[in-house]
Amino acid sequence: MTDRLSDQIAFLKRVDDLKTIERANVLLDQSRPENSAEHSWHLALWALTMAPLASDEVSIDRVIRMLLLHDLVEIIVGDHPIHLKTDWQAVAAAEQSAAFEIFGLLPGDQSDRFLALWCEFEADTTPDARFAKVLDRCQPLFQVLCASKPQTDHLDVVRENLEGGRAAYLAEVFPLAYRHAHDLQSGTEPEDNAFTKRLPFLTEADQLKSVLRASRLMTSDRFENSAEHSWHIMLYAWVLSEHAGSEVRIDRVLQMLLLHDIVEIDAGDHPIHGQVDHAAQAAKEEAAAKRLFGLLPEIQRTAFADLWNEFEAAESVDARFAKAVDRFQTPIANLETGGGSWVDYNVTFAQIETRVRPAIETGAPRLWDWLRPQLIAYFLSAKAVSG
Repeated sequence: MTDRLSDQIAFLKRVDDLKTIERANVLLDQSRPENSAEHSWHLALWALTMAPLASDEVSIDRVIRMLLLHDLVEIIVGDHPIHLKTDWQAVAAAEQSAAFEIFGLLPGDQSDRFLALWCEFEADTTPDARFAKVLDRCQPLFQVLCASKPQTDHLDVVRENLEGGRAAYLAEVFPLAYRHAHDLQSGTEPEDNAFTKRLPFLTEADQLKSVLRASRLMTSDRFENSAEHSWHIMLYAWVLSEHAGSEVRIDRVLQMLLLHDIVEIDAGDHPIHGQVDHAAQAAKEEAAAKRLFGLLPEIQRTAFADLWNEFEAAESVDARFAKAVDRFQTPIANLETGGGSWVDYNVTFAQIETRVRPAIETGAPRLWDWLRPQLIAYFLSAKAVSG
């Protein structure tokens, strides 16, 4: 079991690199290029939010899983913007090879399942894959069209994409989205419908990509943001789900983790080892949840808020496992980067045991059993160096 868990962690550390892959799209505020990890998180949020618009044969849980892993091959082959002249056959071959390499880091049974799901997305023939692809076509369009001051060349790409490119088929398969994109692009007054009612929440969520955390990336000195963190811990929960109790429903855990940090858009991130007025922070987060989820239609507003509150309360088995994963990811990154935020905040092993251990041990004791010896080795080494 230890070797199997170590292989799973090796995969999860490798995919941290997706946070460094820049896309052609930029954030809504035009401040920087979007990266493929935060794009994958945003697409998963699109899937959960647009679920009522999917056909009855679509499993949103499977769509979310597809979107979490669909761009992992870009760690090796990079992103290929649709408007540039490209040998797409060569790209497909390179991506296939990359998929075997990346998913091959996982234990055999998981490797096969993840690779099969990635191949299903690429083939675009099942109802789940088709809806996932539709969302992957939509998000970049509205990333441009909903910006307050979109770049002219990006608008040109959107227009070409809608008129005869990859997004043209949306007119038939997702007409509400196509019509709204066309209206925004042409300056026509948009109509109010089931798609437009959900778009404000998704555009507001883009701001989570600009909320910085105390932890750094494993292969870069920049700070991680809360959107890419959310994507990463969803993968953590999925990959490590066998270490949860048998009664844990992993797809509910994934939804909790998808939403858990969205309140940081208003309330900000507050490091676990920092000085925080917890009562004041809780009040800010509750106000943020009310505002942000209030952008949704009523049924989803209640459902999303209920999931977020369940995570915060950490009383259900699903929430306890979600909390365990949320506490587990940062120590892995800190161990990989020579201490990371522990160095910044002068963290001791005693503080880890007080602030981190309870959540991991309660929700996933096997993960703590694996992590503890490595923490002891790190802090003994750090003490020897400083002493």
